[in-house]
Amino acid sequence: MAVRRIDQDHTRFRQIVRGKIKQNLKRFVSSGELIGKQGDKFVSIPMPQIALPRFRYGENKKDGVGQGEGEPGQPVPGQEGEGEGQAGENAGKHTLEVDVSLEDLARILGEELELPNIEPRGKKNLRASAGRYTGISRNGPQSLRHFKRTFREALKRQIASGTYDPDHPVIVPIRDDMRFRSVQTREVPQASAAVIYMMDVSGSMGREQKEIVRIEAFWIDTWLRHQYKNLEVCYLVHDAAAHVVDQHTFFHLRESGGTKISSAYELCLQVMRDKYPVAEWNVYPFHFSDGDNWSSRDTERCVDLLKTTMLPACNQFCYGQVKSAYGSGQFKKDLDQAFRGDEKVITTDILDRDGILPSIKDFLGKGR
Repeated sequence: MAVRRIDQDHTRFRQIVRGKIKQNLKRFVSSGELIGKQGDKFVSIPMPQIALPRFRYGENKKDGVGQGEGEPGQPVPGQEGEGEGQAGENAGKHTLEVDVSLEDLARILGEELELPNIEPRGKKNLRASAGRYTGISRNGPQSLRHFKRTFREALKRQIASGTYDPDHPVIVPIRDDMRFRSVQTREVPQASAAVIYMMDVSGSMGREQKEIVRIEAFWIDTWLRHQYKNLEVCYLVHDAAAHVVDQHTFFHLRESGGTKISSAYELCLQVMRDKYPVAEWNVYPFHFSDGDNWSSRDTERCVDLLKTTMLPACNQFCYGQVKSAYGSGQFKKDLDQAFRGDEKVITTDILDRDGILPSIKDFLGKGR
């Protein structure tokens, strides 16, 4: 089948857009501009430096159309000049917003960070269509025509209309008699994942720190939705106590109390037991903080919770330490010391927005 020219142009355009995204991925991630332009399945990508057609004035030695008396820029007779002030000589900047699917965005992220595909560890009894040609339809290609059903329908029609002759049994199917094999959908279990985001919302976590977490969470979600048919997200916030909140509250709440990290881990365990049992879900807890905890005793409690209950029930535990002017950063040091060599515990330092991509690579680079 011949490929239409417009299809070739569309494919070429998509390749250009894909190249632009890969070229500017770091800028898109650090700015966070894609998050405000996302839909259910697409995001709007601003494409810079789109050259628009324009006329240029040039010196033409020969007479022709447009030649004659007058100076460049002078209005034609009967037409007034437009605008005020002097004309500039610099070209304007133009941008074009292009819709890109979240699937394509996830593939680009995976290619750029060299992320391996995740091997699911559990099955949840969710449903998806798995095709088998066990159904019958009135429409379909000739290659799937069901000869027995077609013959039966033609025979029934001729008997009903009185045109069937038992002495000369000639059965001639018409279009309405045709029957075809069709896909009969059935429901099969599919692997599912749950992401549990935990964030310190004490006074030391400012607006910029929350924005960094928001951007990183968007890209983590994009990759995991590409890997799993079903993804559920749960948000927990904590200062001295922990609470389950919605997405908007998670990224905008700010408290002024102290910090007790074990309260978040205890609530996370409760959510995992109640909603995401290990036999059915691939669970990914992500914790973001500036590294302050109220006491070393509470840090010991966190380490004990991770070792005895959280790690056996999740794919891996990820801790991102966002730098703030008030955080000591001690908690990451304690985790690194307690879980040195344990592949299920990943910790990263996120010093600023440029640290988001390296942090995502550290979190998702093992394919767990």
